[in-house]
Amino acid sequence: MTRFRLLIEYDGRPFVGWQRQANGPTVQAALERAAAALEGRPVTVQGAGRTDAGVHAMGQAAHLDLEKPLSAGKVADALNAHLRPDPVAVIAAEAMPDTFHARFSATSRHYRYLIANRRAPLTFERGLAWRVAPTLDAEAMNAGAHHLLGRHDFSTFRDAQCQAESPIRTLDEIGVCRRDDRVEITCSARAFLHRQVRSMVGSLVEVGRGRQPPGWIGEILAAADRTRCGPVAPPDGLYLTGVDYPS
Repeated sequence: MTRFRLLIEYDGRPFVGWQRQANGPTVQAALERAAAALEGRPVTVQGAGRTDAGVHAMGQAAHLDLEKPLSAGKVADALNAHLRPDPVAVIAAEAMPDTFHARFSATSRHYRYLIANRRAPLTFERGLAWRVAPTLDAEAMNAGAHHLLGRHDFSTFRDAQCQAESPIRTLDEIGVCRRDDRVEITCSARAFLHRQVRSMVGSLVEVGRGRQPPGWIGEILAAADRTRCGPVAPPDGLYLTGVDYPS
């Protein structure tokens, strides 16, 4: 039996999320069907983290255990062959020791949120970005985002259905920048609460629209009160871009 770490990308639009469930197609289920076709037996695929319905990934990580004596390259190719036509791709596979765990061995997770800041409707990026028509002040958003850095009680940005034992999290990095008519928000932490990123983005957009000053982000964070959160951003623009592990 060999454990393989997988680097995965997917378009989240057809899925009800990462985690296997009965109410619709999921990324985990698609990968497990592909692995079962490869192995000839049921195979469990463990992801580094769960993404919600409509959320995308460019750098999701997962692991699975295979009995067949295959090279890492052949594992990736075989899984991709069985994944068709699902919009999921195994970019790379790597043999790992049995002690490796995609979720519990991770040291950091990285997300990017893409906002199309334009009046015209989206065509090619429909479902792949959040269109916000009013011009956003990215500098004010970036100033507001800095209030979120560090270790805090993130209850304000925690979904009511979040199952985490504690709302305390440490946000290691967050930044907002503009590239033409695109506003990108990037953030990194060892772990995030359920819908934390989308909740933070939605509040930062309130600042960008001029409805709130940058300091308001610090105020609602300190309140540790979910009712103080701004509107939650849609899943369309959210991407899991990478997961870090010890070298």
